[in-house]
Amino acid sequence: MKSISELLEKTLTNSPYWAEARYHRRNSQSVSVQKGLVKQAKSNLTSGVGIRVLVNGAWGFSSTSDLTPQSLEKALKLAIDCAKSLSQLKKTLVKKLPETNLARGEFKIEGYESLKEMPFEQKLQAVLKAEELTRKNSKLIQSATCLYNEFFEDKVIVTTDGANAISKLARNEIKLGAIASKDGEMAESHESVGKTGSWNCLFSRSSLNEMADNAAKLAVDRLSAPRIPGGNATLILSPAMVGLLSHEAIGHTVEADFVLSGSVAQGKLGTQVASPLVTMSDSGTVSGVQYSGGELLVDDEGVLTKKTTIIKNGILNSYLHNRESAAIFEVEPTGNGRAWLYYDEPLIRMRNTYIEPGNQSLDEIIAFTKEGYLVDCPLGGQADATGEFMFGAQKVTKIENGKLTKMYRGATISGQAFEVLSTVDAVSKEFLLDLGSGYCGKGQPAKVDAGGPYVRCRATIGGVQE
Repeated sequence: MKSISELLEKTLTNSPYWAEARYHRRNSQSVSVQKGLVKQAKSNLTSGVGIRVLVNGAWGFSSTSDLTPQSLEKALKLAIDCAKSLSQLKKTLVKKLPETNLARGEFKIEGYESLKEMPFEQKLQAVLKAEELTRKNSKLIQSATCLYNEFFEDKVIVTTDGANAISKLARNEIKLGAIASKDGEMAESHESVGKTGSWNCLFSRSSLNEMADNAAKLAVDRLSAPRIPGGNATLILSPAMVGLLSHEAIGHTVEADFVLSGSVAQGKLGTQVASPLVTMSDSGTVSGVQYSGGELLVDDEGVLTKKTTIIKNGILNSYLHNRESAAIFEVEPTGNGRAWLYYDEPLIRMRNTYIEPGNQSLDEIIAFTKEGYLVDCPLGGQADATGEFMFGAQKVTKIENGKLTKMYRGATISGQAFEVLSTVDAVSKEFLLDLGSGYCGKGQPAKVDAGGPYVRCRATIGGVQE
C-alpha cells in the first residue's frame, strides 16, 4: 500500500491544479441459502484509481484499473481536459476548497485480519445451519433464507494539498428471512445485522441461533396477530425505527447538496425543528459503540471524520458537508464525502446517524404511557425532500394503561419528520445502532448505520398489506 501511495503522490506532482487520487481495492464474497440449498455463492475483486481535479472552478474526473505510471498520467490529463471543458459551461463555479484537517498515515479498523483468515467454508456452514434452524423451528415455517455478505476495503487517498491516507476495513452482514403459513394465511419476517469488523462482531448482541429463533418466532406470531386500526397515535419507536427516521427522513434533508437543491431543511439553521429532548448526530465513530455498520475514520476526500451534531436540543445546528459544499457555506467539511467504488466520484453521504440517548428507562416510558403502541422491526419505506415519510414495521405491540398487551401483525407509520420529532416527550437511556445491514442509495450505494434510543412521539399508524 505504501508503494501505491508513493505512485499516486508522484502522479499528482504532474498536475498544475488541485488534484486528488484515490486507490480503492474491494474484495467481496457472498453466499445465500434457501431450503437447505446454496442458491448463490460469488466472489468479486475490483481495484483501480479515480483521479479528480479542480480547474477554473469546475471538477474533472477520470478513472483507470491500470496502475502503470503511464495510465495514471493519462487519467490525470483526461480529468484536466474534462474540467476545462466543464468550466466553460457551468454557471456556478467552485471558488476555493476550504482548509481542513486532512488525514495522513495509516488508519485501520480492527477485525480485518481475523475475518480474512477465517475460512469461507466455516462461514458457509454457519449460514447453512442458521437457515436450517429457522426453517425447522416450527411446522408452520414454509421457507427460510439466509444471506451472508462480506467485503474488504483497501484505500489510499492522496491530494495535492496534503492528504495521504492509507485505510483498511472489513464490513460484513447476515440476513435471515422466514415465511410462515397456516389456513391460507401467510406472514414473513426478517432479522439482520451488519458490522464493521470480524465475524464475532456480528453476534455481540444475539447469537446466530438466537437470530434464527427470533426470525421464525416473529413470522409465526404474525400469522395469528390481528391487523391494526389506523389513526394518529402515541408511538414508542424502537432504536431501529428511530434510526430509519433519522437516516431517511431527516438525514437526507440535511445533506448539503440536497439543501442547495431546496430540501425542507434549507434556511432552517438555528431554528427549532424538533422537541428540546432531541439531539441528533452523524459520526464516523460513535462513542461507546464498537464495530458500527457505518464506521469510518477517513472519508473519500481524505478528510478525517468527526461527529457532526445535526440537531442540538431541538435546534437545527449543522448540515452534512463534503469539501465543495463546505466552501459554499463557508464552514469546515464534516467528513461526509464518500464514493462506492474507485470509478465513482465522492458524494455527500451519511455514516452513522442517530438520536442521542436520554435519561428515562424504556420500562418507565411504557409505564407512563396510557395508550399507544411499541413499534419495532423496520420493514423499509420511503421519504422525500419535504421530510414526508412512510415506513413499515413488522412488529407492533399495544400499550394499555402502562402495560404491553396484544401484538399486531405489522403497521405503517407516516408523517412529516420534523413535525413528528416536535412531538417527542420521552427519550430512553437505552441506545442501539441497529441498521448496519442496510445500504443507502443515492446514485451509488453506501454502507451506513443508524439508530438511537426508544423515543415516544405521535404519528399516523395504519395497517400493512402483505
